[in-house]
Amino acid sequence: MSSAHRVHRAVEGRTITELLRRNALSFPDHPALTSGLGGDATTWTWSQLRSEVAALTRGLSALGLRSGDRMLIAMSSRPEHWVVDLAAIHLGALPCTTYDTLSTEQIRFVAQHSAATVVVLEGAEQLRRWQPVLDELPDLRAVVALDPAIVAPGDLRFVGYADLRGDPTPADVDATFEDLTEQATPETPLTVVYTSGTTGEPKGVVLSHRNVIHESTMQDHLIPVPEHPRTVAYLPLAHIAERVLGIYMPICNAGHVTLCPDPDQLLPSLVSARPHGFFGVPRVWEKLAAGLEARLGGLDDQQAVAVAGARDIALEVFRLRSADKEVPADLQDRHDQLDSAVLRPIRAAIGLDDCRRAVSGAAPIPTAVLEFLASLGLAVYEVWGLSETTGAATVSTPEAFALGAVGRPGPGIEVSLAEDGELLVRGPVVFPGYLAPDGGVEAATDPDGWLATGDIGTVDERGMVTITDRKKDIIITDGGKNIAPTRIESLLRSHPLVAQAVAIGDRRRYVTALLVLDEEGGPAWARANGIGTTSLAELARHPRVHAALDDVVAEANTHLARVEQVKTYRVLAGPWTAESGELTPKLSLRRPVIAERHAATIDAMYA
Repeated sequence: MSSAHRVHRAVEGRTITELLRRNALSFPDHPALTSGLGGDATTWTWSQLRSEVAALTRGLSALGLRSGDRMLIAMSSRPEHWVVDLAAIHLGALPCTTYDTLSTEQIRFVAQHSAATVVVLEGAEQLRRWQPVLDELPDLRAVVALDPAIVAPGDLRFVGYADLRGDPTPADVDATFEDLTEQATPETPLTVVYTSGTTGEPKGVVLSHRNVIHESTMQDHLIPVPEHPRTVAYLPLAHIAERVLGIYMPICNAGHVTLCPDPDQLLPSLVSARPHGFFGVPRVWEKLAAGLEARLGGLDDQQAVAVAGARDIALEVFRLRSADKEVPADLQDRHDQLDSAVLRPIRAAIGLDDCRRAVSGAAPIPTAVLEFLASLGLAVYEVWGLSETTGAATVSTPEAFALGAVGRPGPGIEVSLAEDGELLVRGPVVFPGYLAPDGGVEAATDPDGWLATGDIGTVDERGMVTITDRKKDIIITDGGKNIAPTRIESLLRSHPLVAQAVAIGDRRRYVTALLVLDEEGGPAWARANGIGTTSLAELARHPRVHAALDDVVAEANTHLARVEQVKTYRVLAGPWTAESGELTPKLSLRRPVIAERHAATIDAMYA
């Protein structure tokens, strides 16, 4: 039986509501959610979680939330977020988490476009940004406040979460709730995920039960993990990756999620949870790599020699596998022995010593980072996809991967190339369509079911997909040459000094770059190189920093065609964040914003 048939059989007929019930009945005492660390940690079992969901479902029903309604959630990653979300889908409503970095104007667009009838706010900070919008929403029936202190006196729309929830008891899982559990079908809309609006207004991506269950089951099939796998949810639940990995996949495999609402607590959360699977955007992997590199610098001479030998063998094995070459048995045996004795304790320092599925996505990751991590026995596999493909459409696996590629299409998924090189996707992870202002769903595929992704790429003889660039990001010089900026930017980001790199050159004579210093890597590099200041502003002007970056640009240029090579660059102190506006909430570059804000600096490079 093919992989596609096995995944199809495992998915067919299932819904998220039914799988939640299965977990509560078959694994009632297994942990589902853990919030907090150490002695402050609180864990809910699957039976407790479903009882909470049942209680809140009754409360939301009393508020008038109905099938087809949209509900917006402005809340961090905490158990109540799960409960609100899952309660809404039992009523057939469409929950949608909004990024906590949205401005009031961006909130206004999403709230009005979705025609939300219920909004859930966590606390005072959320209320501050949402307050100017609430009176502009004609369909709004209720505002659920997690913090009772923000309930507006006299405003009948406001209701406290605790009041809505009531006192959950086993009796809350009654016949009415069981009927609601069974009403969903695989094709029922499940959630809305708004795109980050990199090149225009955000779009509401509608996903079905089938979409998310196929994605979740496919991942477990391709890179198996132990039963009831441990994971850490730290990305915003507005992010398609965390929505799948933090909510739907744990429901599909009855896993155990440790919630990490504060990204600054990611490392202690990883060390505490020791996850079996972990997804990171490139910046997260780069920071973890920098931390491990600093740790290696503290080894004594004897330890350093032992680690260096083990790393050489681990990297050799990784490179052979990447090139689809056989690993000699004696080399594999030596690798396994040294990994267990030497490298695994190093990975334990970041909580990834038991990680079976380490994945990177959302943007290209420098191959230098992948090889560094692989040399420590942490093979990170790239995936590619969109919100519109429920996350990953292509997946790299231990058996099939290549440096710079994003893997093969997952089981049941097809990828083809349009005439201009744009990647097209078809299959059960492709979404039904975009949310229309009237609540309908507007299909975005062609008559044959193909979705145009907007990404330019190639497919090699092994079926490996490589992403060249976003179609809208392609640089066309004034000489008519087409240049993919992301490859240039990935090469420039290989140094710990560089957090972001932006290749410039559209309708220009040649390519230039903006290099933004890393707020952690920059000061660490300065200390290691005996520079007296760690101020990013001062480092951006420091001649030794410029000398190091001259070498970075020169090295990058050796891998680029002449027309792609960076002729000059400018250093910016940064940091760039989603809050400052240069990055999307998914940490992608907002190129139009960057071009506008740094127009004078860019123009100076072409003077």
